Amino acid sequence: MKFPGLAVCLAAFALAACHSSPNDDSGGPTPVDRKVEIAPILTTADSKDPHSYARPLEARVTHVALDLNVDFGSKRIGGTATLDIQRSPQAKAIVLDDKGLEIQSIADSAGRPLDYKVGAADPNLGSPLTIALRPDTRQIRIAYRSAPEASALLWLTSEQTAGKKHPYMFSQGESIANRSWIPTQDSPGIRQTWEAWISVPSDLTAVMSAQKGEKADPTPPPPDRRSFYYRMGHPVAPYLVAIAVGDLQFQSLGKRTGVWTEPAMMKAAAAELSDTEKMVDAAEALYGPYRWGRYDVLVLPPSFPYGGMENPNLTFLTPTFIAGDKSLVSLIAHELAHSWSGNLATNATWNDFWLNEGMTTYAERRIVEQLYGKKQADEEILLGLDALDKAVAEKGGPRGPDTRLHLDIGANRHPDDVTSDIAYEKGAAFLRTIEAIVGRGRFDAWLKGWFDRHGFEPVTSSIFLGDIRKNLVGGDKALEEKLMLDEWVYGTGIPSNLVRPDASVFAPVDKAVTSFDSGGAPDSAAWAGWNTDERLRFLTRIGRKQPNERMAALDRAFGLSKARNSELRFAWLELAVANRYEPAVASLREFLSSQGRGKFVKPLLKALANDPQWGRKIAADLYPKVRSLYHPMVTRDLDKLALGG
Repeated sequence: MKFPGLAVCLAAFALAACHSSPNDDSGGPTPVDRKVEIAPILTTADSKDPHSYARPLEARVTHVALDLNVDFGSKRIGGTATLDIQRSPQAKAIVLDDKGLEIQSIADSAGRPLDYKVGAADPNLGSPLTIALRPDTRQIRIAYRSAPEASALLWLTSEQTAGKKHPYMFSQGESIANRSWIPTQDSPGIRQTWEAWISVPSDLTAVMSAQKGEKADPTPPPPDRRSFYYRMGHPVAPYLVAIAVGDLQFQSLGKRTGVWTEPAMMKAAAAELSDTEKMVDAAEALYGPYRWGRYDVLVLPPSFPYGGMENPNLTFLTPTFIAGDKSLVSLIAHELAHSWSGNLATNATWNDFWLNEGMTTYAERRIVEQLYGKKQADEEILLGLDALDKAVAEKGGPRGPDTRLHLDIGANRHPDDVTSDIAYEKGAAFLRTIEAIVGRGRFDAWLKGWFDRHGFEPVTSSIFLGDIRKNLVGGDKALEEKLMLDEWVYGTGIPSNLVRPDASVFAPVDKAVTSFDSGGAPDSAAWAGWNTDERLRFLTRIGRKQPNERMAALDRAFGLSKARNSELRFAWLELAVANRYEPAVASLREFLSSQGRGKFVKPLLKALANDPQWGRKIAADLYPKVRSLYHPMVTRDLDKLALGG
């Protein structure tokens, strides 16, 4: 059952009134227009979030107004967070999520202090911040600052940036890290509108995942600083609030698209992103209107831990996608697709992460097909299925519990610890299988309707299954049996009705794999004619055990140790580490020292650390030197390897 926000009073709450809270008149950020959406709260069993201390059926945050200073010297963000709340008349307190915040004071809109308590800290979840409410409390103001080691934030020195002149700071909130710099209810099922005034040094620019506002700062900064105002009028999951501060420049890519990055990176970034406007048009044709206004991207320093992050209005991107030939731009298609699957209809808890990533991976390949052709899309699908097979093996095989789409991630496990290609590739394979069975036209109509019916709402696997049964299956028992819906969502492994594309698109590559594994020489002429996906197919399909002379032959023929394409370089270095190939160590060191993308650095360092006779010495020497380059969500895993640093 859904509990609407403003439209209908929450029956379970017996709320005295169902309207937005009064404007705060005691200074700070000017509240946005209160005619904003408040997303529903779900009450189904699978919507209870084990990774948040919040009790939203008692009291929930509906709007966050930030007034913050970014201090590079102390590596802190500090100021005030003013929270509008919706509450039951019986609620005595509201519970927020807090991870290392330094709370200075908490008061209501009249400035009256409110009692609060920070509970015991959990290594994954942080602490509950419980704030006592007066009977008339509808707004809370928290004065605070983040800790220097806040898990969402990375502070880079000028030497760690492309321009080498100015420091840089950026956030990464997914999955549960934003509680380390924003005091709120950090659960994807508790969507909130927000606004922010951000003060930064005058030679830097602040960008955020919202529309830039034009209004006067109520507390103008001193001459050596300047402020920026951003506003998000749609209710979004808290993990989608993002910030970056640095020497940033903007270049338009189209009527509603553009790129932010450091000036030294702009030429290469803008060239690689030149198809962005076409991608938005293609996505709209498939899934309905783009509802966020602008679609801009921020190309960050190489320390960014992900390929991309779908922050609304401003996708964050790793520079490792820049290959010089647009061969890795499916990453942009993926992050753009999140504007529907993930940002518009969002997993209510991290147990249903597949609803974000599986749908998005499916949509990514459809956008690629529309812009670049079916062959390229099929090749990407087949590479994805290889990744799925590998993920199933790593997660305990076909009976492994973490091979389910709907997971059971208890509070004792961090959501990031179970992230894998299961959510992405099994989820996408599920949707492709449905499409193949019911027909593309019928499936597209259902999927577009899904986003219309659940826009700006939290969703769960049970909601997905209920919707597809009502609006696609329609009681057809034979169709229900063919689709195997419950087996896909709740069963382990890969169901038997999986639909695969024709692998003949890779026939020449697979022939080359067979030839090489039979002792043939690497075919440099064939390699020159292959695209990136075909090259990856070759590198990931050849035998995992290769003698030194065969590794050397590969490197000579294909120039792998010097590859500019990061995906190819990573695939080669994985093979090199697995075979203790000493001539590739210099390339390995340079790769691990020049970027911090978790997809690349974590597997390589873990493989080194798990080889006590050869690799561990390399990792122990390197990791302390590069650790400051990596984001906390990457070092959180790598520190467990006890490599020093």
